[in-house]
Amino acid sequence: MRRLGLLLFGSILLLWAITAQLNHALSSFGIHLFAGGLCVPFVALQFPSRSGLLVSAAAGLLCDAVTPVPVGTHLFLFAVAHALMAKLRHRLPADDGITQLIIALVTNAALYLALTIILAARQPVIASLWPRLLWDLILSEIYVALVGPWFFALQGRILDLDRFALRGRL
Repeated sequence: MRRLGLLLFGSILLLWAITAQLNHALSSFGIHLFAGGLCVPFVALQFPSRSGLLVSAAAGLLCDAVTPVPVGTHLFLFAVAHALMAKLRHRLPADDGITQLIIALVTNAALYLALTIILAARQPVIASLWPRLLWDLILSEIYVALVGPWFFALQGRILDLDRFALRGRL
């Protein structure tokens, strides 16, 4: 289970690196994409709760390392999102890609808004930038909708390869 958790965290690290490079390229236009909502759903819906929470928490710490929020903010928000999804897991078709994408879009918007509120509380001038924040949220949702199916397929393939390896055929 540890190896699989590390592999899933590696896929999140890959997504984070791709998003960071894209944000770097878009910085001259004043655009910032947020894809934190992709880090939680697959792990919360497909992975055992405790191990999945560790992967989500590690993803939160990764995001905390590069953002101007208090340390542990992403960790806390990702853990709460994971706990809510794990609680609702039995009511959702976890294997359905469209359901995972919708959950990722809702999670991404909720996390983005929560982080915006936290940042605005620390620096009230941020609240006056609401048109840009709204624009970034819309573009982030489009990004999540475009990248989400690929990312969930990558994570699904990691699960398949691990199951294949456990049967001794690798």
